[in-house]
Amino acid sequence: MKILLADAFFPDLPARLSRFGEVYSDMERLSEAEVLIVRSKTKVNAAMMDSAPALKFIIRGGVGVDTIDIDHAQAKGIKVDNTPEASSVAVAELAFALLLSLPNHICLADSSTKEGKWLKKDLERTELFGKTLGLIGLGRIARELASRARAFGMRVLAYDAFVQSSDLAELKSLEEVLAESDYVSLHIPLTAETRGMIDAERIGLMKDGSRLINTCRGEVVVEEDIAAALASGKLAGYATDVYKKEPPGVSPLFSAPNLLCTPHLGASTAENLLRLGEAIEKRLQAYSQREEKE
Repeated sequence: MKILLADAFFPDLPARLSRFGEVYSDMERLSEAEVLIVRSKTKVNAAMMDSAPALKFIIRGGVGVDTIDIDHAQAKGIKVDNTPEASSVAVAELAFALLLSLPNHICLADSSTKEGKWLKKDLERTELFGKTLGLIGLGRIARELASRARAFGMRVLAYDAFVQSSDLAELKSLEEVLAESDYVSLHIPLTAETRGMIDAERIGLMKDGSRLINTCRGEVVVEEDIAAALASGKLAGYATDVYKKEPPGVSPLFSAPNLLCTPHLGASTAENLLRLGEAIEKRLQAYSQREEKE
């Protein structure tokens, strides 16, 4: 079996996977690969799959498979899997860090103090205690975030069309979650239905002065509408780890006030890279056993 690691993983992963076959990272040898392993950087489109006639299995280390042309993979009989369980804690902790940073003005307080300014009277903080957090999507990451928010004394609401009950959040309609929340955190996959889901109309349903956090996908929001809402004060803050285009280059967001940005760091913890390796190894083990039986 030939296994192509297209993106960076924990350094020990090639050695761990070597028991299944030859492991390499040379994209010039794509045509030889039976298994292709990627993270977020490599986009597995139809042309890439067509250039890999031996390809049988694609594993994405991370949450979601929107970087892979699933329809084309299915048409070619290529199995696709991901590792959503591995990244839950890492992404939830970043989302919570952003949730804390916005009302505490952490970045501005740090940079201005280093510049010799003393904005003690200008930077009015607000507490999370007693506030309402609305979760759009209630998967693994959102549930991890909900438990942390509850520990801080927050009320937690959630909208998820596929969840019928929860002991971590009050389930409500999308409109109710947007209207009642002081903070809204996005945890939805990128699909045809969710692309551009948070636009001017839905931002209009949110509380004046509420804050929005996005650690899922940049395309689920309309960046121009977010920027306009920040400029008008409708939104008191937007914290994002993801962008419509990555790296974003020029973005309408960057001229807007009260913006907090990170460069898609959600899954970038040492612990998560170890968990990704373990999850990938398990999936490759299962795949290898199926191939032997067949």
